[in-house]
Amino acid sequence: MILAAGRGERMRPLTDHTPKPLLPVGEKPLIVWHLEHLAQAGFKEVVINHAHLGSQIEAALGDGATWGLHIQYSPEHVALETAGGIVNALELLGSEPFLVVNGDVFTDIPFEHLSLAPNKLMHLVLIDNPPQHSQGDFVFENEIIKLEGDSKLTFSGVGVYHPALFAEIKRGEPAKLAPILRQAIADNKATAEHFKGVWHDIGTPERLMALNQQLLGLSWKPWS
Repeated sequence: MILAAGRGERMRPLTDHTPKPLLPVGEKPLIVWHLEHLAQAGFKEVVINHAHLGSQIEAALGDGATWGLHIQYSPEHVALETAGGIVNALELLGSEPFLVVNGDVFTDIPFEHLSLAPNKLMHLVLIDNPPQHSQGDFVFENEIIKLEGDSKLTFSGVGVYHPALFAEIKRGEPAKLAPILRQAIADNKATAEHFKGVWHDIGTPERLMALNQQLLGLSWKPWS
């Protein structure tokens, strides 16, 4: 699942007429990088939620055949937050664990290697703290993820979840993801890994411009 329902308030005025996932990064829409990466990793089925200007996303991506994918859409008519958006799409995602990727990050995280350990409800990819989130989110020591301690890392927005993680949320109700992640960690139902490769949060026009300048000046592709 690619999370693409955010309004992108910090990206205005760029997002006033274009949904953030369709903003150009290295001469192609940000979300297309995800689709190419997912296809290369062997994924076939993708669910995309959308809200603000969502019809543009559907028109641009279609059924996903361009990338050898089958895309289904989960429209949201009210803001459901991250967990609420996932729950709204569960009927499309099925009963097995699934990958979730934030639509506003740019990364070469190897999606094909991510999986859920037995008896766990989630697996998170953590990264070094970016300047805009210097305090981090979770502690990762000795291959164990914890809520408190020194040297926290930042959640990348990429994780694998079991549908049971969201059992307490009613479909159609707004719900934030962070409390659910924290509870699963507290219950020892979570694993994690520390990724040290390419990762950018496209949260402001300035960050988008900086990434574009970097990409357009390079001949390599992040996962070539």
